[in-house]
Amino acid sequence: MEEIRIRPATVDDVGLILHQRTAMFSDIGHQDASRMAMMRASSEAFLLKGLVDGTYRGWLAAVGDGRVVAGGGIAIIPWSGSPDDPAPRRGWILNIYTEPGFRHRGIARQIMETIVAWCRGEGFHAVSLHASKFGRPLYERMGFQQTNEMRLYLERKD
Repeated sequence: MEEIRIRPATVDDVGLILHQRTAMFSDIGHQDASRMAMMRASSEAFLLKGLVDGTYRGWLAAVGDGRVVAGGGIAIIPWSGSPDDPAPRRGWILNIYTEPGFRHRGIARQIMETIVAWCRGEGFHAVSLHASKFGRPLYERMGFQQTNEMRLYLERKD
């Protein structure tokens, strides 16, 4: 198996992150090209700002020749705190993606372990994510638990 090196993402990696984010949504069934284009545009602005001001941190997994084959990140958002977590911020893990030819090799787990270790080092009490059916088994093995989150869609999703 090829050696995998995890490195922090930079502003120069926004194109790679957008590719992974778009592929991730495509893999879980989102096929509407116009909605994907809108998502890509808003994600690009979010990533460019976040990678500069620290509200988004990302990590990429590269093989020996430097080719990026997986990645993931965390959005850090202001939050009012709660009795369970009084910190004035929350971390939302997102963009966990592995290229098809590199899946089932533990690379996503390496990315997740890197993110979780960073969060521990930064003093986060908890982190959250939205799990696809593909990622759920990994997240559960890592100790992630379902919560009481609910969602109301304010516009039609068709």
